[in-house]
Amino acid sequence: MVLSFQIFILFGVIWASAYFRARMGTALASAGVALVMMTMSSKFLIIPWLLFIPVAVLFFADDLRKDKITRPFFAFFKKVLPPMNQTEKEALDAGDVWWDGELFRGNPDWKKWLKTPKPELTEKEQAFLDNQVETVCEMVCDWKVSFEDKDLPEEVWNYLKKEGFLGLIIPEEYGGKGFSALAHSSIVTKLASRSGALGVSVMVPNSLGPAELLLHYGTDEQKNHYLPNLAKGKEVPCFALTGPQAGSDAGAMPDTGVVCQQNFEGQQVLGIRLNWDKRYITLAPIATVLGLAFKLYDPDNLLGDDKDLGITVALIPTSHEGVEIGERHFPVGSPFMNGPTRGKDVFIPIDWIVGGQDFAGRGWKMLVECLSAGRGISLPSGATAAAKMAYRATGAYAILRQQFKTEIGKFEGVEEALARIAGATYQLEATRITTAAAVDAGYKPSVVTAIAKYHMTESARALVNDAMDIHGGRGVIQGERNYLASGFMSSPVSITVEGANILTRNLMIFGQGAVRCHPFVYREMQAANHVNEEQGLDEFDSLFFRHVGYGLSNFIRTLSLGLSGGKIAKKPVDGETGRFYQQLTRMSSALALVSDLSMALLGGELKRKERLSARLGDVLSHLYLSSTVLKYYQDNGQQGADLAYVTWTIENNLFLMQTALLDFFDNLQPVWLGKVLRRIIFPYGNAYKRPSDELDHKIVQAMFSSNELRDRLTKNIYIGDQQQPVGRIEHAFSKVLAASKIAAKLRKGIKEGEVVTCKDLDQTVENAVASGILTQPEAREYLAAEVLRLDAIQVDEYSQDYIKGHFSQDKAAGGSEAAA
Repeated sequence: MVLSFQIFILFGVIWASAYFRARMGTALASAGVALVMMTMSSKFLIIPWLLFIPVAVLFFADDLRKDKITRPFFAFFKKVLPPMNQTEKEALDAGDVWWDGELFRGNPDWKKWLKTPKPELTEKEQAFLDNQVETVCEMVCDWKVSFEDKDLPEEVWNYLKKEGFLGLIIPEEYGGKGFSALAHSSIVTKLASRSGALGVSVMVPNSLGPAELLLHYGTDEQKNHYLPNLAKGKEVPCFALTGPQAGSDAGAMPDTGVVCQQNFEGQQVLGIRLNWDKRYITLAPIATVLGLAFKLYDPDNLLGDDKDLGITVALIPTSHEGVEIGERHFPVGSPFMNGPTRGKDVFIPIDWIVGGQDFAGRGWKMLVECLSAGRGISLPSGATAAAKMAYRATGAYAILRQQFKTEIGKFEGVEEALARIAGATYQLEATRITTAAAVDAGYKPSVVTAIAKYHMTESARALVNDAMDIHGGRGVIQGERNYLASGFMSSPVSITVEGANILTRNLMIFGQGAVRCHPFVYREMQAANHVNEEQGLDEFDSLFFRHVGYGLSNFIRTLSLGLSGGKIAKKPVDGETGRFYQQLTRMSSALALVSDLSMALLGGELKRKERLSARLGDVLSHLYLSSTVLKYYQDNGQQGADLAYVTWTIENNLFLMQTALLDFFDNLQPVWLGKVLRRIIFPYGNAYKRPSDELDHKIVQAMFSSNELRDRLTKNIYIGDQQQPVGRIEHAFSKVLAASKIAAKLRKGIKEGEVVTCKDLDQTVENAVASGILTQPEAREYLAAEVLRLDAIQVDEYSQDYIKGHFSQDKAAGGSEAAA
């Protein structure tokens, strides 16, 4: 009995130490003190001490531990460490670990998360949105851009250049706007809500391109030469990375540069002879300066001892001899400027390399670091624009459109799709703001931005599909009135660019996150590759045993959180949302445990088990997305109207995390390990369900009225007046809402037989006035609202000649401008 009690106390101390992540030395000291006290208070029992002493000796006897345990493990680790090419190494080294590291390690500090400053636009940035951005949106007709001209109007291009839209990220000292990432994101969101081509034309110069590269790596001479001209639109940039044989696998690019001496402008200079063939290059057809990525070789060792220097980036005027800008590509659904560029034996001086000669061969890391910031801003902004438009317009349309004498928004099938739009829009806006704030804080969070790019563009694609389903024919028929078709058709563009989504999910999110976010693996890899074997062993020894303690802690924490249903986890706030933090901590701990075991079990093979790693990436992704929702809720005053939205998104994310883990367990080999992990993490069976029908119904209601939440979620999109596509819907919606009580009185009168109905609505309303059900002013208000409602649900019709492309002809069928 005494022995059992002593062992119980010993394991209790170890369990508590592991759960609270105590250092190994602290845990052993605590266990030793407990054993001494038990020994003094009862007769000495040898078994607890036999369990304790070997572990303590191995921990404190450095030389013995290194020789007998660490060295064999070190040799094994080096043997199984997967090979890594230079491109992969540079990708891992690029970017920063941010909040994703906390989520990956199983014990996120929620108080620290909530204390980060609320992201806000400056007065200057908001004024630019309210004035210049609003003005340029008014200048654009998306239908004319996409169907007739296949380009933005010349006056729009001139306005964009004149007002500094192409230099949003360039500091004021160079003549740019010097705006924050949040402002950049908000501006692109509003522009994209008006026209996809308009949004892309502004996002690209302010994302991965010459300006971004110059700001981080350019020489002073390059910055002073290019940045002022880029800021004012005197130079239009493009960046060429993708080619016919190298897309996501940039390391396979066949485009080359060879270091050589050649005559340039009458002098013999050191330079590079380039050959390239690139495609899908946005703004290439109108660019004046080309950012070019290529592999640099130095066969004559003119720069040093290395012959293969690696990927390099240079800036080249498109007017330079030999530079060829091809014809245009025609991207689906959005005719932004895009096309190929080629060059054969084009010579450029060595100082045209971004950053000068010293940056030869350092291009891939430069690109990945810039991309890690840019892809978290531009494409997610376009996705959020699609969501905001769908949320506002589809909710209004669901009130305006009637079937079976009922607003379609009241049908449960429609309500289900509306709920997905509502929940996704809330999460997209939260993620957009939070991710931009990370960039503004100076981080280059490569994993987080990959999460944002993948999940936000996929979410936008799904919710636009839902919006199209609800609109039916109103969404299918193209024309000036249609505000969905362009975004629906062009959604594959954002899915494809800046890292194809399949690649991003299956290789990048967990593949990069597992190494960078893990507290020990990356440093263990560096120790294994250390040029000095013994120094590498010393570093590995320190890391390895801390890693073992980390693994034990993950097991104990995950099992404890599973058995308690997450209720023992700390929560940073009280109230309704407190339980969400506890459940997210539970899933974070589960991810830490499963990730560690997977890497230990599969090693380098995990990189090739793409579907397994993608599922773990899904867990990390939904943890991050949930974090942004809770942060957004906190930053906006924890308003009651938001709570249902927060509940919906967190419940949905928890369910998706559970699904990802269960699928992972079902496909993990050996099968028994998957079953054991399932029991550890979900000891009582499935813990989470999708949001209920009742919750769906609750969050949809905010879409059906004018309220603060609706306005906040759709802030900074272009609506326009009632002649504009969304403005027409919005105007009719407001008038129908204002007349809703009148409509209710009329329906009641008809139902109770007090009003004689006629086929002619005007006559029915006249009868209601005659019966005293409605007053004359009420009748006029109701009929005016009905006229607007009927107009709002109409679609466009055009002459056959116009549809065939004869734009000089009268475009409307029958000679009328608007469709009836």
